[in-house]
Amino acid sequence: MMHSKWIPDFAGRSPLFEPLCVHGRVLGDEWPGLAQLQAMINARALQVGSGQPLQLVTQDGKPGVPEERYEARIYLKGELQMRAQNWHDLFNVLVWTAFPHAKSALNTRHYQALIEQQARSALNRGPLQDALTLFDEGGIIVVASDAALLEDLRNFEWKRLFWQKREQVKQHMRWYLFGHAIYEKALQPFEGITTRGVLFDVDDVFLHRSLVEQMAILDARLAERIADPVQFKATRELAPVPILGVPGWWPDNEHAAFYDNTEYFRAGRGRS
Repeated sequence: MMHSKWIPDFAGRSPLFEPLCVHGRVLGDEWPGLAQLQAMINARALQVGSGQPLQLVTQDGKPGVPEERYEARIYLKGELQMRAQNWHDLFNVLVWTAFPHAKSALNTRHYQALIEQQARSALNRGPLQDALTLFDEGGIIVVASDAALLEDLRNFEWKRLFWQKREQVKQHMRWYLFGHAIYEKALQPFEGITTRGVLFDVDDVFLHRSLVEQMAILDARLAERIADPVQFKATRELAPVPILGVPGWWPDNEHAAFYDNTEYFRAGRGRS
């Protein structure tokens, strides 16, 4: 855990936290307890894929049977385990409130994969579970009304995208952190933070909607993609995104030389 001390104003410290601002700003001056967070969940009537209401429970020991595993307990009982005064788990809860349908879809797919793993008597997780976990922990949603910008991202054309097309990026792209592990890292950002993106084409009308409307639309679209059995088959489907390159997300990226750091802004597979 990177932090244990409570930071009351964390949600307003950086644009990285924007998707959580509505919820994060009302948490108060001390660490929120399970009851306060449960009230937030109840206010949104959050459910898991089995139809059970989402319920926060204190994390206990290792599961004795498969049905007691983390993802299985969420799906079967609606029980989301959480450690007290733990940023990682808090951000997980806040992402549930921000993207409830997508998180439910992730859990459902995880549970289905677990059942299939048991049927095969397999000891190790498969590539589907790896991809789901990678996005759950380290994902970002990227949208653009200009398809060429998404193509630059897919092709690892970082300096062209973030610097040469900087104004187009500001006008035609939006970025929404999803992974709760990335939110935890954003408390103390460092060069090297890289997410894995799910990309969507949108129109200009979408970009002029309110943040609440945008997130509701993306939550539904992302949930649909996650539920699609032909998606998330491997981690390579998720586009690497060095998020400190996003204009406005890191002070150093106001200078062109920042994008010459090839240790952070790496070339794509098979490129030099």
